[in-house]
Amino acid sequence: MRAMIIAALALAATPAAAQDTGTPDEVAQDSTHHPAPRDLCSDRPGLDTPACTVDPGRVQVEIGLGDWTLDKEADQRTDTIESGDVLVRMGVTPTTEVRLGWTAYGHVRTRDVPSGTIDTAQGVGDVTLGVKQNLRHPAEGKTGLAVAVLPFVTLPTGHSEVGAGDWGAGLIVPTSYKIDDTVSLELSPEVDAAVNESGQGRHLAYGAAMGVQVHLSKATRLTPELQFLRDQDPSRHATMSRAALSFDVQPAKMLQLDVQAVAGLNRDTPDVEVGFGVTRKF
Repeated sequence: MRAMIIAALALAATPAAAQDTGTPDEVAQDSTHHPAPRDLCSDRPGLDTPACTVDPGRVQVEIGLGDWTLDKEADQRTDTIESGDVLVRMGVTPTTEVRLGWTAYGHVRTRDVPSGTIDTAQGVGDVTLGVKQNLRHPAEGKTGLAVAVLPFVTLPTGHSEVGAGDWGAGLIVPTSYKIDDTVSLELSPEVDAAVNESGQGRHLAYGAAMGVQVHLSKATRLTPELQFLRDQDPSRHATMSRAALSFDVQPAKMLQLDVQAVAGLNRDTPDVEVGFGVTRKF
């Protein structure tokens, strides 16, 4: 985890200085060959997925530096720690991006309450591939409706306890409505062919996340959200619900730092999740 934090700090420090170099004439000339980038729009943090796509020819890297999840049941307690949860997004057209996600490290600690026995597992996570296609989006800075589709597939590359154990797939329809420069509404319906708890085969899962983005200033944002998911695993059908509050700040135009806290709202949902990360567009 220390290496991931050092890498993230290097990402944060390098571009900020580069943006201030060059004479005005050089900057103007460069802008003719490299159009000014769109505003930064990260999947992090939050339960919703934004409808925006990355500019063509640009790459955006989003890193979850640390994430801890606590799931307490009557007979056991499970603590999951992840570090290096990386999402790379690359714009290929003005309305299309390709995506690759991977978790570099996961650690799962399970304690059996009656016996006190502790089991641990650690390793890399699964790889996720996806394509986001924007269907409607207002001009940058304008109010209005934005809609996209995001089909994805998950490949079972992870450790048996860290990864799902089999391939999965899904479709998200990111939708948002920008009311003004301060408030935006978000909705992310989703349907998945989720991997069974046994690690073999798939089942139907569906639900949606919804939230309100509030810009406290030009560079800071607070987002409360809710998510409901119906999971029809053959071993046990469950309805999971959770509430989240996230905060992000942009110390530079193409750099974002974030933190998020999530609380489970029923017995079928992990109790607590806390995470923080960084986003950088190149």
